[in-house]
Amino acid sequence: MTLAPHHKPAQKGRKKAEILGRRAEGLAALYLKLKGYRIIARRYRSPLGEIDLIARHHNSLVFIEVKARKTLTSGLEAVPPRQQQRLMRGALHFIMRHPLEADLSLRFDVIIIRPFKLPKHLIHAFAGAKPGQL
Repeated sequence: MTLAPHHKPAQKGRKKAEILGRRAEGLAALYLKLKGYRIIARRYRSPLGEIDLIARHHNSLVFIEVKARKTLTSGLEAVPPRQQQRLMRGALHFIMRHPLEADLSLRFDVIIIRPFKLPKHLIHAFAGAKPGQL
């Protein structure tokens, strides 16, 4: 009798979470497009972290964290201050690589995707850091 390695269920759970996350990001991107946003990047990766969606809306450059959750409350709690800092550092990395976007006002939003509900878009979900804090 051979026992399977104990790390397999964790890998399976991680894979399932990744698939759910990609679906949520796709729904969020579609929702934003319907609201007039132009998606610039999906899953932007930098050495400082990943940003789910980056979009332009009017004169704003919007960095969006997407959360798939069962309830609105758990979605709001899913972006703690440490993750907010990581998102801000990722935004700084993006701006340094795309200087033409630097003239736009910056904003950090959260979109919560819940089962059988419209997405909840939290505009200005948290404030950007002061220059010395990044």
